[in-house]
Amino acid sequence: MPVYLYWGEDDFAIAQAVESLKTEVLDPNWLDFNYHKLAGDVAENIIEALNQALTPVFGAGERFVYVTNASVTQQCSENLLSQLTQKIPLIPQTSHLVLTTPKKPDRRLKSTKLLEKYSEVKNFDLIPPWETDKLCQQVKLVAEKLNLNLSQAAVVFLVEAIGNDTRKLWNEMTKLSIYQGENNQVLDKENISKLVISSTQNSLQLAKAIKDGNSALALSLATDLLNHNEPALKIVATLTGQFRRWTIIRLMTEAREKDDKIIAKLAEISNPYRIRYLKQEIRHLNSSTLLSMLPILLELEHNLKSGNQALSSLSTAIVLLC
Repeated sequence: MPVYLYWGEDDFAIAQAVESLKTEVLDPNWLDFNYHKLAGDVAENIIEALNQALTPVFGAGERFVYVTNASVTQQCSENLLSQLTQKIPLIPQTSHLVLTTPKKPDRRLKSTKLLEKYSEVKNFDLIPPWETDKLCQQVKLVAEKLNLNLSQAAVVFLVEAIGNDTRKLWNEMTKLSIYQGENNQVLDKENISKLVISSTQNSLQLAKAIKDGNSALALSLATDLLNHNEPALKIVATLTGQFRRWTIIRLMTEAREKDDKIIAKLAEISNPYRIRYLKQEIRHLNSSTLLSMLPILLELEHNLKSGNQALSSLSTAIVLLC
């Protein structure tokens, strides 16, 4: 099938899939003639991509047309739909039209139904951070591809340190592969804990420690993050986002909203099934407590942007939040 629709939040996995297909079908000597990349947020570019896909291959190999951030599965004019309907069935097997989008396709649209009929559709959503079994399986899969021999303790450590960040997982695992070299010994947690940089997942652990009032653990996590060169503003962004989500969920719960889909939409959470998990995290807190934390985080962001020292600013805010 010469048309591909890749969608989901895991942009790194999408990029890997696109690059793999590109390498498979293109002759590197004819790359300049047979490879085209266009931004898909403009209807004219979608039409241009269709025309390029219909153009015969020049020289050796096949043709590869890559459309990024394709909006055609979210909105589509009648003119563009007409172009898609006419041209997609005519794309030859020697051409490959790849459309990518971070958003879930709207299956109510005629354009989406058309693409589902003629395309290879693949979902690249991130694994939810609470599905640790799947995250462990992902670590083992990457380790297998890189010929890394990891103990179960090392796998669990990597899940805790990296979370569902696919790009960071590959970067850290590649680093471990270089460290291991020709030695095929089993790498344990002790071997890799000083090599792997924990960031986003530890920022979420920091948010949890603050939520639970564990100031000692929170201060330790904040110090570790800064010692690993994690930008302070990035830490604050993660904290603010998490506390904002918790606050919205708690407010809606206290308002007796039963529909998790409505809550997820307001909290800007793509997977409504995650709401039940987040409700459990904040079951011992009320909305007033959570609301009182947001101004402290806002002031912390202001202090950091004003040039204040990162560790002291974070420490002061943590004490106030806990």
